[in-house]
Amino acid sequence: MTAGWAWFALIASGVVDVAWAFSMKKADGFRDTPWALASVVLLVVFVALLIKALEVLPLGTAYAVWTGIGAAGSVAVGILIFGEPATAARLFWIALVLAGIVGLKLQAG
Repeated sequence: MTAGWAWFALIASGVVDVAWAFSMKKADGFRDTPWALASVVLLVVFVALLIKALEVLPLGTAYAVWTGIGAAGSVAVGILIFGEPATAARLFWIALVLAGIVGLKLQAG
């Protein structure tokens, strides 16, 4: 796998991680069976993509980028879908996380 494909897999894994978090919320403590099953499938997909990305990318950078995508994406889903507050402070801190992701990506090459 090339570095470009590894970055693609890592970003895809982060996006699927956000979908997984959404499905876990919708699964309602695994009481909603279709959402619970979707969450298990999404979990397998994001872990498989992360494993592929880690074959090429440095662990520290990849994991930080992956968790940042998951954190920022989950906050966005919470705001846009679940009506969670979009305060200036929350948006500032998420912007700081995203800036860190960009910085790590630029340093990794």
